[in-house]
Amino acid sequence: MANYLLVESRDPYQFTDAEAFYQIAADLAKAGNAVTVYLVQNGVLPARRGAKNGQVATLAATPSITVLADDFSLRERAISANNLESGVSASTVDDLVDLLVQPGTKAIWH
Repeated sequence: MANYLLVESRDPYQFTDAEAFYQIAADLAKAGNAVTVYLVQNGVLPARRGAKNGQVATLAATPSITVLADDFSLRERAISANNLESGVSASTVDDLVDLLVQPGTKAIWH
């Protein structure tokens, strides 16, 4: 089992390849890996509760996937941490750096 950190900066409303990135996260988790999806910039948009694209909510409901949303990106888009999908947590860039330097972590930035 490996640790994967997938950083998504794109939103699925403008870029259809964001959905493929979510699928990569799901496939990695299904294969038995620990996966963290870190949403940043416009990647935080589908993390809003009730967002039209429900893939982030599906990822957040998967036991081996942790979904984090950058707090600065949330504030810049007027999204309250209280208005995130269940299972999505606000996080800081410091947390992202800590995740990146964990031994054995494989990072993919999109």
